[in-house]
Amino acid sequence: MGFQRTLDGGLIVVLLVLGLLQGICGQPMYPCDNRVIPNAAVVYPFCNKALPINVRVNDLIRRLNLKEKVQMLVDKAGAVPRLGIPSYEWWSEALHGVSNFGPGTHFANPIPAATSFPQVILTAATFDTELWEEMGKAVSTEARAMYNAGLGGLTYWSPNVNIFRDPRWGRGQETPGEDPLLTSNFAVHYVRGLQSTDGGDPNRLKVAACCKHFTAYDLDNWNQIDRFHFDARVTQQDLDDTFNPPFKACVTDGHVASVMCSYNKVNGVPTCADPVLLNGNIRGKWGLNGYISSDCDSADVIYNTQHFTTTPERTVADVMGAGLDLNCGRFLGDHTEAAVKIGKLQESVVDRALFNSFSVQMRLGLFDGDPAFQPYGNLGPKDVCTPEHHRLSVRAAREGIVLLKNINRALPFSPTRIRSLAVIGPNAAAKDAMIGNYAGIPCRYTTPVKGLGIYTKTVHKPGCQNVACPRNPYLVRDAAQAASQADATVIVVGADLSIEAEMVDRTSLLLPGYQEQMVIETAKASRGPVILVVMSGGPMDISFAKHYDKITSILWVGYPGQAGGKALADVIFGKHNPGGRLPVTWYPQDFVARVPMTDMNMRPNPATGYPGRTYRFYTGSKLYRFGDGLSYTTYSHSLVQAPKLVSLALQTPNNSCAGIEKNMCNSVRVEHANCQGLLFDVHVDVDNQGSIDGRHAVLLFFSPPAGVHKGAPQRQLMAFRKVNVGAGGRERVHFSVDVCKDLSVVDEMGVRKLALGSHLLHVGDVKHTFDIQLGD
Repeated sequence: MGFQRTLDGGLIVVLLVLGLLQGICGQPMYPCDNRVIPNAAVVYPFCNKALPINVRVNDLIRRLNLKEKVQMLVDKAGAVPRLGIPSYEWWSEALHGVSNFGPGTHFANPIPAATSFPQVILTAATFDTELWEEMGKAVSTEARAMYNAGLGGLTYWSPNVNIFRDPRWGRGQETPGEDPLLTSNFAVHYVRGLQSTDGGDPNRLKVAACCKHFTAYDLDNWNQIDRFHFDARVTQQDLDDTFNPPFKACVTDGHVASVMCSYNKVNGVPTCADPVLLNGNIRGKWGLNGYISSDCDSADVIYNTQHFTTTPERTVADVMGAGLDLNCGRFLGDHTEAAVKIGKLQESVVDRALFNSFSVQMRLGLFDGDPAFQPYGNLGPKDVCTPEHHRLSVRAAREGIVLLKNINRALPFSPTRIRSLAVIGPNAAAKDAMIGNYAGIPCRYTTPVKGLGIYTKTVHKPGCQNVACPRNPYLVRDAAQAASQADATVIVVGADLSIEAEMVDRTSLLLPGYQEQMVIETAKASRGPVILVVMSGGPMDISFAKHYDKITSILWVGYPGQAGGKALADVIFGKHNPGGRLPVTWYPQDFVARVPMTDMNMRPNPATGYPGRTYRFYTGSKLYRFGDGLSYTTYSHSLVQAPKLVSLALQTPNNSCAGIEKNMCNSVRVEHANCQGLLFDVHVDVDNQGSIDGRHAVLLFFSPPAGVHKGAPQRQLMAFRKVNVGAGGRERVHFSVDVCKDLSVVDEMGVRKLALGSHLLHVGDVKHTFDIQLGD
């Protein structure tokens, strides 16, 4: 008491509040918490939930001094004790389940784990938009439960929507694949699942998602070139029709709360310092309602590694002037105050950044006091690792698994006929490998050998010491002996995070180490059918297995999450009919010798022999195509409805064909076409000609007229739908085609155009030709 009498009264209050911010009886404190500031909503307008968000945010900003403001620009946002605001950590991850990778979330009692869904690349292989949204909802429920328990925040820097451009990229596993439409759709539906509230109020968020890493980021560490130094030289054509569309969809259709800029430069400028990319595209053209974050330490990298700027203060001015609102790292916290004081940066720019980030926090309810009295305040430990979420993780893994080979219908196995099973390979007992990167602590694990053991007696021999698989004849001998004595053999090979991960790009597409030889020797010795299971994020050159008859079936399982072993066993023993489709092209090994990872061009160059990239442009040989995937049944497709002619009107005389006779015009700018409501329907019947029910992904492609636009794709996915088709049954699938959106292509200048002439639709083995012509 004597000590308090010697202090200024205001300081006493600050010290008391600081103590309260540490928690009362171990409970975390929150902004606008009545335990800290009695009647907070009356005392401070920014705590008044009845006021519009912009009014609340502006009230909060005007109460902060410059020193307090700049400490709010970093991921570990500083506390403001005098206003009852505790520190907040923005960085949490939820790529495929709540993760403890970022410092904003940790697992402890009463929530020691969370549901670990399949890695994104496998989830994308389901081609199931409803599933993606359902997963997002499950993840956001577990995230809210952890927030209520004081174990996490509500801002999650997921999903990763970069294009999987090169098969060697270690982070390709985090992405939905190589196609911009597939990636865009995944982004939109997963973000909706994460963010949408039960009431659908756009001014409220369940959690805040973040689409990353903008843009043309798909190299981490290859051939002594790393992401911090890499300058991605990208054409405007490739930016506008390959790299940027998923981010645009995130903002315009998914209404994501945040976009993260990447480490790399694009055409000489670091993305986090590029006003055209940030203010121009994300904030301007696309209308982001939220904040733009840097990748972690990107601002520091710009100054200290890329040497793009000459002083820390100039760096702050460049990145914040370009549109950056939040810095993962300390750089803005350390240098923004000085930048303002020496006149490099206006304080109003700091206020703008805070407005964008505080607005998201307000929409989350972070300034509404104790979450127990908010929507979702009843969520807690009982809502994490639930049986329902586990079943969803099993379903996602099963639906994503891709059957690539099945000679003489070797699969599915019958438990009554396969009485013993040799389970071989470095990933046969995989646990951590199944969940990939940016994962948390799973609720449980079902390894492949454990899952298969549910159906039949198993003998497990690894064949390799680990996925690097140094040659070990004794382990190979044991594997071959087990295969020679079992009714069938399952060999689980592939990769893990030691082979492909963040900052670990591959140099080879072959199975690592001695894996291929181990597989061949085991298959030679096998008594029964041999199933090769590839567990990997990126594609592998398994040509030897594709053409080797002793290997009767091949399955790709990605990184299938906590329930991966159960999902695999359910597919192998026929409880689930596989329906996954490859979301990436699988290239032969010679691709890595012919194509440097640093060449960003999507289009081929016949003059140099450069083959291009992805199914849309690649002209070389391939092992498997984008969209490949078999089933235990047979599907056929028939086109019921599609147009023969689409008539296109021009909006104004000032158009692409001005001054040219209509029959001489071969292309129209989309902006000059009268596209309002220009739609047509495509109806496709899908027949299941077999005796097994299945879920089938119907992929609708188109090819534009040849020779009209330089660099136009050979084929382009324009729509897809996942449908249930019973044995012997038929389902009709309806697609609505937006002519100017779905059938246009981007020219060399980045202008979206619609070719006139003969277009080709593809669905399954069915092709249909129709014309687009100018009407009167």
